[in-house]
Amino acid sequence: MPPFVYRITKYNPAHRDERGHYTGAEDTVSDHGPVEEAYLAAVTSFTEAAGVDHLEIREPQIVGFARFGLQPPVDGYGLADLFPAEPAGFHDGALVPIAVGLELVRAMLRDNGTWCRLESGEAFAVHVGWDQYLYIGSNKPCETALARTRALGLFPERLDASPYDFAPDDAAYVQRPADADFWARLHWTAGVHRAVFLEEVFAGNASRWHRLTRDNIETVRSHLAPRARLAVWPDLLTDVDKAVAALPDEGLVRIVWEDEDEQITSTVVDETQFEAVTSQHGGARAAGVVSMYAGEDLPLFTAVLPDSDGVLRARWQTEPTPSDRDWAFLKTLRRGQVVTGTVTTIASFGVTFVDIGGFTAMINIPELSWRPVDHPSDVVSVGQEVTAEVLDVDMIRERVPLSLRAVKEDPWPQVAQRIGQVVSGPVTAIVPFGFFVRIEDRKDGFQGLVHTSELDESSGDVVMVGDVLTVKIIDVDVTRRRIALSRVPAPTAATEGQPCD
Repeated sequence: MPPFVYRITKYNPAHRDERGHYTGAEDTVSDHGPVEEAYLAAVTSFTEAAGVDHLEIREPQIVGFARFGLQPPVDGYGLADLFPAEPAGFHDGALVPIAVGLELVRAMLRDNGTWCRLESGEAFAVHVGWDQYLYIGSNKPCETALARTRALGLFPERLDASPYDFAPDDAAYVQRPADADFWARLHWTAGVHRAVFLEEVFAGNASRWHRLTRDNIETVRSHLAPRARLAVWPDLLTDVDKAVAALPDEGLVRIVWEDEDEQITSTVVDETQFEAVTSQHGGARAAGVVSMYAGEDLPLFTAVLPDSDGVLRARWQTEPTPSDRDWAFLKTLRRGQVVTGTVTTIASFGVTFVDIGGFTAMINIPELSWRPVDHPSDVVSVGQEVTAEVLDVDMIRERVPLSLRAVKEDPWPQVAQRIGQVVSGPVTAIVPFGFFVRIEDRKDGFQGLVHTSELDESSGDVVMVGDVLTVKIIDVDVTRRRIALSRVPAPTAATEGQPCD
């Protein structure tokens, strides 16, 4: 709210008891007449004093019941003829002229089931609250507007703040924007699942549903309401009988229906409405049930549409899913960053999984050590704390490969300094093009290749795994991590004792 905040009501402050409760005779519902017009005239006076000619809709809500429970909602919730693309035109960030803003205030005063904040940057704001309490904020004192309000028979009072100021559900939560990474992940997810559902919430409690395939994502995207909250769901729909059988004995649920024209809608109901709603949708081709309780039946991931310039100005938040929390964590990582984690699992196929701040990253066998590794358990164990380097941050598949060897000194340059040395070591493997010999006296010692051309098969020269041979290091390719060896012939009786060249 701007700094000058006023509560404007039809209730005389003199008619309040010591607890602040109103004791007068004024009705708490709209009179649809002179008092209502006085409220609207007061709003007009303040907009003129603030120099405001348009208002921005913020955090709009459409509900199937009156927000404050005093009057039944009306058809169209008071939005009829106000928006060309109704009801989706009633969205966060929509800029409306003062005349439309006044009609929205009228709908809120009448408690028609519509509510929103109306703002003009930091210059002006208007909130409608319980029992026709109106809160106006301005960046100017607006003495003329205050006098006009009193002349209309209303009572303005200066406050420090509006009780309907926006406050995020979780100030620490970083909302995921529907940016390029989001759409790329959605394409990937649709490919994996073959089809997913996109829930588009353009106003509180008002949504449209879209079945997405990889072929229609961009078409659906182009028709979404600005600043909509998006939720990506796996296939929710099954046959109607199964959906009805899945209804709980009690509680609040969302029932998702698909009609014969493949149009998808949803309704939030409790156990008292189950029978009526299922009868109403008896002709549906498919249905699904989603719990409305926090932490249950979460979508795959969520986001909020940014504005056309890429800035996320919508203030409302989605309920974070595990994937959303992973996304927020991944945004803090960068390639080359050193992280600490705990080994949680060593998979049978050789990948090591590491918990880094609640996210599971992975280490492939080649990244465990600069030296040869037969199995990850030769290097790490479950529960062990390790320090590793981030090799990549894949925001699409939500994968983070790590490297243990990257934070350790590379021994290969030292191996390259051994070219020309003659060493003895066991044969570790025989391959079609030669055999490998370990050139260090350790289990994970480096191995080099002796090419088949070094064997004299005509003389019956045969090499077996485990044979200890003398070899010479003739080349070390540090880039490709390869060592070339040459076999040194065993000394014969004729040469024994003779000096070497």
